[in-house]
Amino acid sequence: MGGVPDELWRQILEMGIQNSKLNYKDLCCISISCRRLHRLSAENSLWLLLLSSDFPSPNQQNPNPNNSTSASAKSTYKIKFEREKSRKVAAHRRAVLRKESEVLEFERKIREIENGLRQETEKMRATAAELSNLHKVRQASVALNVWQPEVIRGRQKQIVEQSAVPVESRVHSLEMELKLCRQRISGFDKAYRDEKRRLELAMEQLASMKYHPLRDHKLINSGDKEHKKKRKKLKTSVIFPEKQG
Repeated sequence: MGGVPDELWRQILEMGIQNSKLNYKDLCCISISCRRLHRLSAENSLWLLLLSSDFPSPNQQNPNPNNSTSASAKSTYKIKFEREKSRKVAAHRRAVLRKESEVLEFERKIREIENGLRQETEKMRATAAELSNLHKVRQASVALNVWQPEVIRGRQKQIVEQSAVPVESRVHSLEMELKLCRQRISGFDKAYRDEKRRLELAMEQLASMKYHPLRDHKLINSGDKEHKKKRKKLKTSVIFPEKQG
């Protein structure tokens, strides 16, 4: 190592930076290996290359490695690095807050679905119980009509006169209401599974965001993804008939 001139080491380091093989961490690690590399890795030309590579500006020209009149490129790099780190931390904090609010919204929707499912289940049970009682009454009336027809006819006539709704109409209404309750419960079950899946996905994303605080996270709602897929599918189904015609 002592026989290699400084110019060759300088070119090796510059080539590593230009080819994106060396970053600021590598350069800092090299600087603590020995005094010679500590002196070489602190040169302004190397940090100018890193500065233009990691923080390029639109109007920035290719830096001149031999330019020694400019301000300390290492200090400038440190300032920009800390500024970028602060920006990422703030962006990460906002992203975590958005994701946490998204998780809370999913939990609120799940509670609403559970309440609706509970109400529909209770309504279905009450309807089924009333419908079962009506069927039992009708069967008992048929059986008694065989053994005591005169008494049953008089009793049925009295019930019909007192009842505002005929029994057959009430049975039909309860059967339709029971069918509607089952459809609503099926819809609630599907909505519950969908919201539960979205909640689990959002919680996984939130855990990943907290575990990797400085990683760039693309926050796209699952509902937005499904909406875009539906729009794309609808657009495709509209365009293809025109092509076939």
